[in-house]
Amino acid sequence: QLHLVESGGGSVQPGGSLRLSCVAPRAIFSVFTMYEMAWYRQAPGKQRELVAAITSSGSANVADSVKGRFTISRNNSRKTVTLQMSSLKSEDTAVYYCNARTGSDNSWGQGTPVTVSS
Repeated sequence: QLHLVESGGGSVQPGGSLRLSCVAPRAIFSVFTMYEMAWYRQAPGKQRELVAAITSSGSANVADSVKGRFTISRNNSRKTVTLQMSSLKSEDTAVYYCNARTGSDNSWGQGTPVTVSS
């Protein structure tokens, strides 16, 4: 399994921005490039949901609820995936999880909390 470490969560006012990062510090570069990377989130009392995903070749998709506000990107040489979040809303409050997936592996980070509140 891929060891994933997230960072960048915190508290922000509505309309603010945050940048989440996920790194796979122990991964070999060539292995990391094989993974599809994604960000999920889980709000209190709700199911975990997909926020954004990016393939090994860099093709990205985001959920309709965050389209135009969130951007996912990856840097394979640094073994990182980033979620840039802007125009944050209270409904974006959740624990955000990094996910790495191949046909034989599905790894999760420990999660980083994001709170959007005035």
